[in-house]
Amino acid sequence: MWRLLTPGLKLKRYLASVALGFMAIGGAALLMVHPVVSHPNLKWVLVWAGLLLVVFGSARVSQTITEAIGSDRWAGLLYSRRHLARGPRIVALGGGTGLPSVLRGLKNYTSNLTAIVTVADDGGSSGRLRGDLGMLPPGDIRNCMIALADTEPLMERLFQHRFESGELAGHNFGNLFLAAMEQVVGDFVTGLGESSRVLAVRGTVLPATLDNVTLNAKLSDGQVIQGESQIGHAPIPIQKIWMDPPDATPLVEAIDAINAADMIILGPGSLYTSVLPNLLVAPIATAIRQSKALKVYVSNVMTQPGETDHFAVIDHVTALQQHVGVGLIDVVLVNNEPIPDRVRERYRRQGAEPVGIPEDTRLGPILVVPEDLLSVDTVVRHDPEKLARSLLRILLRLRPKWAEGRIGDALWLETRLRVKRSAFPDGATPDRSRRS
Repeated sequence: MWRLLTPGLKLKRYLASVALGFMAIGGAALLMVHPVVSHPNLKWVLVWAGLLLVVFGSARVSQTITEAIGSDRWAGLLYSRRHLARGPRIVALGGGTGLPSVLRGLKNYTSNLTAIVTVADDGGSSGRLRGDLGMLPPGDIRNCMIALADTEPLMERLFQHRFESGELAGHNFGNLFLAAMEQVVGDFVTGLGESSRVLAVRGTVLPATLDNVTLNAKLSDGQVIQGESQIGHAPIPIQKIWMDPPDATPLVEAIDAINAADMIILGPGSLYTSVLPNLLVAPIATAIRQSKALKVYVSNVMTQPGETDHFAVIDHVTALQQHVGVGLIDVVLVNNEPIPDRVRERYRRQGAEPVGIPEDTRLGPILVVPEDLLSVDTVVRHDPEKLARSLLRILLRLRPKWAEGRIGDALWLETRLRVKRSAFPDGATPDRSRRS
């Protein structure tokens, strides 16, 4: 701290300006209570002079720190580490493009985020690195880190850059960076931690397992196909999927995050290749089932050709329960915003259609919550901000004691969300007694 008083930092003079400003304002307050000078405008002169000194000094202090650090991100980091640390503890599981949508929205409300990401990918740049270097596929993990990053737009573009020619054609710079980081520090998880520091990630990104796993599927005609990239384009309906080895070991950090969570989120994302692979790591499914957190499944908006043709919400839930059992879902969050006809027609030509949503508010013991969740441009996707606000409103409504001992944190979050209690009917809670 004494170094801040070193001559030449251009800091002391501006701190002194702020101090003098507050002294002037304090002097004006004393004159209002105990007028000892007959001049009637002196107190207002002191007030305005004090305000000018405070504003000038504060602006120059901020400018000095920004020039010294080389970025104005220090203010954002301070905010994220103080205010966002008051948010709920949330664990989100998935992969592909669905999980980053959840993370992009939630990072604006809490930094207590843990993303548990599938590592069954065997296609594209990730598959090549997996085969060449024997590392975990980094693609889905990279996307989640970018989604949680508090970094400059240029850095995000750099990590998402894909080479188009030469020997690196098809490779993504972010994937190569994670591969290099693993070799520099010695292991993949430590490399993720160091990479997260580079990107100023709000939260933690973890692989579901460190084992080299392969996803397999049995189709309705008995045919067996191997590999995530093949399963996603299955020619006929999928009957069952499983993982080799079947006894993959999860990270201890992932289990600890699930045990400490206030909310656990599954999806959105490809049912058989993004959501289920995490749950096929048996200890993860067991930890979720035993957790006291609120468990929410975010349903996809559109079906996926070759994977979930003609699926409704009930079909997604049934497939999850058939593979990993009941007790993993309390609430299903579904979109009820209409899709424009021109967009719907384009998806229809590709073999996709909107996922059918139930008319009832319950699927057995599971509560169904319809919300406006869409972002529609050239594609249909979940809007990160709408999705985050809907998830947090569900948490505040259905788990009012999530912040027990942290009531101020819950009030802060509720103020940010402006929660309308009328959005949920009385008694709209998950029926845990009917799970079995």
